[in-house]
Amino acid sequence: MEVPIKAKANNLINKLAFTGLRVSPAMIPSIPTIMEGTMAQTRGSPYIWVTWLTKLLVGENSCEWAAWFHSQHEGWSYDKVPSTFDATEWQMKHTALLNKTRGQLEAEGKTVFTVGQNAFTLLGRSAALGGKPDLITVSGDHGLIIDTKTGKPLASHHVQVMLYMYGVPRGLQQYRGVKFDGKLVYADSEDVDIPNSAIENSFVANFSDLIKRVSSTTPARR
Repeated sequence: MEVPIKAKANNLINKLAFTGLRVSPAMIPSIPTIMEGTMAQTRGSPYIWVTWLTKLLVGENSCEWAAWFHSQHEGWSYDKVPSTFDATEWQMKHTALLNKTRGQLEAEGKTVFTVGQNAFTLLGRSAALGGKPDLITVSGDHGLIIDTKTGKPLASHHVQVMLYMYGVPRGLQQYRGVKFDGKLVYADSEDVDIPNSAIENSFVANFSDLIKRVSSTTPARR
C-alpha cells in the first residue's frame, strides 16, 4: 500500500529517533524517505555528486547525514520528499541562460561542450566523485569551466565550480594536463571569475576530509 509522503517522512524520523538519531521536522525536505515495505538499496561503493558537498563546505548547510545517506544508497531505491521548488520554471530559465552564454562563446570562435558532454566520474580511495559542468571550452593547455545560475549569488556556487576545476582534468581523459579557470554567469548579477590558483592545498584537504566523512560506513553527523 502506498503511504503518503508526509507519513513516510514522519515514519523515518521515528525510526531514526529509535536508533538515537534526533531529526528536526525542519530537516524533512532534505531527508530521503524509504518506500513502505522496502529497504533502501546499498551502493556497491560510495558515490558522491558534487552538489551534495558544496553547501556543507561553506556552512550553508550543516547536516552531513543526508549527503552520507545519498552516497551509500542507490537513488532509485527510496522516495524523496517533494518541495515547493518549481523545477520546470528553473529548468527553462537555466536552459535559456546556458544557451545564451554558449552562443556568446561560439560567436568568439570557441568550441563549447555542454552539460551531458561534460559528465565526469573521479575515482578516489574513499568514494567516486561525479559532476556535470554546464559549459567547457578549451584552447591548448588552458580551459574554462562555466556554470550558469539563475538565482542569487552564493558561496556554494564558487565551491561547485572549484570542484569541477579539480575533478574535470582528473576525471576526463581528454582534459588531462589542462589547467582550468572557472566562471559563474548569473542571470541578474555580475559574473564571477575563479582563477586556477584557487585550487590550493587547503581547499583540496577540506573537501577530501568531507568526502571521507560522508562516504564512511559510520553515519555522518546531523
